[in-house]
Amino acid sequence: MQRCPSRRKKTARDQDSQMLPKVPVPPLKQTLDTYLKCVQHLVKEEQFKKTKAMVEKFGAPGGVGEVLQKKLLERRDKTTNWVYDYWLEDMYLNNRLALPVNSSPVMVFPKQTFRDHKDALRFAARLITGVLDYKALIDARALPVDYARGQLAGTPLCMEQYYRLFNSYRYPGLKTDTLKVQINAASSAPKHIIVACKNQFFVLDIVANSKQLNETEILFQLEKIVKMAENAKEELLPFGILTSDGRTEWAQARDALTKDQTNRDSLALIESCLCVVCLDEPSGLEPRDTNRALLMLHGGGREKNGANRWYDKSMQFVIGMDGICGVVCDHSPFEGIVMVQCSEYLMKYITGSPSKMAKASSIREFPSPRRLLWNCNPHIQGLLAASGDRLKRLVDNLDMDVFKFNVYGKEFIKKQRMSPDAFIQVALQLAFYKCNRRLVSTYESASIRRFQDGRVDNIRSATPEALAFVQSMTDERDTFTDSEKNRRLREAINAQTNYTIAAITGMAIDNHLLGLLRIAKELNMEKPEIFCDETYLASNQFILSTSQVPTTVEMFCCYGPVVPNGYGACYNPQSDHIIFCVSSFWENTETSSAVFVKALNEGLLEIRDLCNRSSAVATKLADSSQGAGRPHISGK
Repeated sequence: MQRCPSRRKKTARDQDSQMLPKVPVPPLKQTLDTYLKCVQHLVKEEQFKKTKAMVEKFGAPGGVGEVLQKKLLERRDKTTNWVYDYWLEDMYLNNRLALPVNSSPVMVFPKQTFRDHKDALRFAARLITGVLDYKALIDARALPVDYARGQLAGTPLCMEQYYRLFNSYRYPGLKTDTLKVQINAASSAPKHIIVACKNQFFVLDIVANSKQLNETEILFQLEKIVKMAENAKEELLPFGILTSDGRTEWAQARDALTKDQTNRDSLALIESCLCVVCLDEPSGLEPRDTNRALLMLHGGGREKNGANRWYDKSMQFVIGMDGICGVVCDHSPFEGIVMVQCSEYLMKYITGSPSKMAKASSIREFPSPRRLLWNCNPHIQGLLAASGDRLKRLVDNLDMDVFKFNVYGKEFIKKQRMSPDAFIQVALQLAFYKCNRRLVSTYESASIRRFQDGRVDNIRSATPEALAFVQSMTDERDTFTDSEKNRRLREAINAQTNYTIAAITGMAIDNHLLGLLRIAKELNMEKPEIFCDETYLASNQFILSTSQVPTTVEMFCCYGPVVPNGYGACYNPQSDHIIFCVSSFWENTETSSAVFVKALNEGLLEIRDLCNRSSAVATKLADSSQGAGRPHISGK
């Protein structure tokens, strides 16, 4: 993803008139054929025969598939984006798991060196000023339009996700959550942020007497908040921990809270804020990459800063007094790239321009920040304790390994005339195969922002070609020549690249199959057999959940696995190194982040050696053919 290449940068304001196309509905036969190709090598032969028969019946002329496809095409005509609501509910809102680790991605900033508390608060004040600056650009629709990079570079991308950065809130529900987005006039736009400090929540008004607070005034207010938090007369209960719980549990707790007017008032202020700023106590942990990632993902549980959060809010900025800083996002309103763009803007803002601290004497008179009040009863106290226990289990369960592969990065891969993303995906398949001697359903997010309101579809990276390659690399009898391995590597990378192009152009299978399933439900039809099949159910258990989140500033993104026996693998390719954030759960004996990272490191070195040996042979052949006096014809 890149900014506009033209001389006058196009902004989001220009994009209103430049209507993007609607997400297409792929042809039914194409999706069903691709589905069979995606699963055949991942299931037993007997099971595949059953699946193939079900798919053929579903796709037969005059069959159920054709009826559903026709309805889906009608839906496409009537809506801006036929898959948006289906996808949002399926991917996020219906999911009952806790947001930390399971759903909310985090961006880990470089370790900051704060001399003292005041220094940390200066950083926080500067960051808040940067947030207000960025929000002003969004509100004015003045952000430069994003343009696609990588495959099919240069296409303008939909900017709608940016408008949900600061004005979204995810309400918990008993069965499904609700994502509310305030797209309204500036007059009713949020005028306050919430500051979390020592598990207490404070309202910090960013406008006083119709004028936005400047950096010095924000610092002054933050200092007041820290004093108020330290001077709390009694031990205040950690209400934020409720938001770290499973969504149904939090919905029940919220219902209990809202029976009291004081609690309703406090919730209303949190639910209408611009963002949450979490001033964290020192963690006591060594600030290496893995520990910083863990602390961003879950705050270290209630013993540390796990209750100093409000997970329903789309953007939480964490500033640790020990210099451990970053962003925690609810994933439902936007994708990782939007979090990256915002984070990079803020880091450049903080380090770039000189601080605009005014003299203390020039500070205006304005009201002090307000601590949010809560009323509690024994039932709510029990809920707080239970939420804390469940968060502790999640904290103890997360096995995280942030691995910086320093041997090579994008430049070496590009010299092989290969796509860096496809290369890394094939390396991840090799690592998984080394650990498990099989491949599994793999998820790689593919942006469909080329279309109106586009979010993502899935690139199924465990291709038959990837399987053929990893088998050749791990064959103990060493029956494969370098030439054969190299051919299989190129085929695996081409298959991955072709699937990527299909996905980003709206031709992948996951959204389409979900759409057909949802239409059947809306028509009150019996669930089609194809969707009850164990192959389909297994194909949607993503044991390997991956995402490329590249940055231009030193920082990295990470998240947890999406299934109990799975891995999360987020990677950030740079010119001479690659950062991998690998997560799994300790409670599952089949997975180990350290074992996976070791296999990944080995695999990346083995692929490099294969490429180098193949290049050397090609050079030797070229030299010998030239030496023999024949004209040298270079292949592509």
